[in-house]
Amino acid sequence: MTRTLCLAQDPASDALLAEDPFALLVGMLLDQQIPMEKAFKGPKVIQERLGHVDPVRIAEMDEDEFVAAVSKPPAIHRFPGSMGKRVRELCRYVVEEFDGDVRRIWADGDGAAVLKRLKALPGFGDQKARIFLALLGKQMGVEPEGWREAAGAYGEAGSRRSVADVVDAVSLGEVRDFKKAAKAAARTT
Repeated sequence: MTRTLCLAQDPASDALLAEDPFALLVGMLLDQQIPMEKAFKGPKVIQERLGHVDPVRIAEMDEDEFVAAVSKPPAIHRFPGSMGKRVRELCRYVVEEFDGDVRRIWADGDGAAVLKRLKALPGFGDQKARIFLALLGKQMGVEPEGWREAAGAYGEAGSRRSVADVVDAVSLGEVRDFKKAAKAAARTT
């Protein structure tokens, strides 16, 4: 069964994310300092430029060649050079630690173990790892025991906190409203 995602808000990009777990991981990596939709379109841009989103092949590429490919307009990120290098670093890590099979990150162990592996990924801190764990559980059917607890507030059923909760344009708006309110509340404290 192919899952339907609406993270990029673009059918072709979302189809790639739904069928390729490494593309989904790259989208999550890119999701910072740019709109979520642009971040999750990044893997499709990589696929269009290279013909694939294969961590083994990207890890083997010359870094300057890869960065040049992802920097051409439309670039994968507003900081294409640094994020291109970060994508390659993620590829190398997935190859070295998981033999290029990103699914091994969440294939065994409980939610805490999966969270620990996610937090060890280049470019993934605690919050990004928890959000991605929630995305896996809520939308991809990856539900190791204790995943909701490990994901923290991002794992709460019915929440509208993060990309893990975006299933359509309406929920995207709700997530944006939540983030806006959280930022406003943080400024007043």
